[in-house]
Amino acid sequence: MTSPIEQSCSLSQALDFFSERWMLQIMREAFQGTTRFTDFRKALRIASDVLTTRLTALVEAGVMERREYREAGQRARTDYHLTGSGQQLALVLAALQQWGEQHLPSDVPGITFSSAAGRAVAVRFVDEDGAVLDEKDVLTK
Repeated sequence: MTSPIEQSCSLSQALDFFSERWMLQIMREAFQGTTRFTDFRKALRIASDVLTTRLTALVEAGVMERREYREAGQRARTDYHLTGSGQQLALVLAALQQWGEQHLPSDVPGITFSSAAGRAVAVRFVDEDGAVLDEKDVLTK
């Protein structure tokens, strides 16, 4: 049985929202620049109805937004873009990928996170003074 604290915990809510495998895979594609429905479908090999449901959930949560576009001679269509809230998930995805690269290595490349200068970046705990902490020095309550 889930405790009332677990039911209202923001971590639990975030895990519930992103627990379905397609959600994070859609986010991965969005961070790699995919915006169009057909491109998400092709990259992920996902059924249209499943993709529609997941994209709708991401839009309703404020993680993505719909934008209309029209190619010359074509009808108006909708594509999907990360919002500021969605962009903040880069840190989460980078941390998951960093852990996966260390503990579940794969030959398939993930998202490339780098600084504006093109230098590799890593996710770390940083205290309020800006000092980088080792994971073993971070306490939880």
